Amino acid sequence: MPTTMQETASIAEQLRALVRLQLIDTRIDQLEKLRGDLPEEIQDLEDEKAGLQTRLEKYKREAKEHEVERRRARLDIEEAETLIKRYEEQQLHVRNNREYDALTKEIEAQRQRIEVAKARLEELERLEQERVVTQKEAEERLQELEALLAAKRAELQAVLEDTKQEMEELLAKRAEAEQAVDPRYLRAYKRLRMRFRDGRAVVPLERGAAAGYTVPPQQQVEIRQRKRIIACEQTGRIIVDSELFHEVSQELGFANEGNGIA
Repeated sequence: MPTTMQETASIAEQLRALVRLQLIDTRIDQLEKLRGDLPEEIQDLEDEKAGLQTRLEKYKREAKEHEVERRRARLDIEEAETLIKRYEEQQLHVRNNREYDALTKEIEAQRQRIEVAKARLEELERLEQERVVTQKEAEERLQELEALLAAKRAELQAVLEDTKQEMEELLAKRAEAEQAVDPRYLRAYKRLRMRFRDGRAVVPLERGAAAGYTVPPQQQVEIRQRKRIIACEQTGRIIVDSELFHEVSQELGFANEGNGIA
């Protein structure tokens, strides 16, 4: 079925709209790249900080728990010593060997209780010394992280402030540009943007190639005619002629040669 003049005009407008959207998105990508790895670095630092804060809370709970255990162990020792004295006094007044032996077993049990309590106190002392060291290291690292975070956030904020006005203008232009693209082509455009790391869904035909791939001569002619939307056979990217790319770039007021897209 032959293409009508109205359909051809519509395709040409869609190509222009797609180029406009791509150029705006590319400029937005460039502004976001100015942030570098700062957002990721900040997130990593915040994650580490949260981990340290959790660890420090754990150390504080352990310190309280160990203090309770120390008190219990000391009380066990005191109580056991008191009972030993009582049992030893009772041994002086027993009436037979059976009573004496029973008291002896009680005394041994209390002495064992004292040994267990003392061993636990020694263990708690060792754990406390280790906790003090690790807690101090964690607190020092936390201070370092807070200083690093403050510096990184200030650096990121400076970048955002420098690009804030342009970014707001670009986002407004982008919303308008997206409205001009047919939903079918917009869906394809978004899929392509997600597929490629450089975000280039629409690329210009330059010296017989597009995005590094050679375009067949017949397709080159059709691309320049702007009568239909042509996708790269290798990548699926939408190919447009370079003149259209540069025209739209100039209309947007972007810098030379399609705002860095070639």
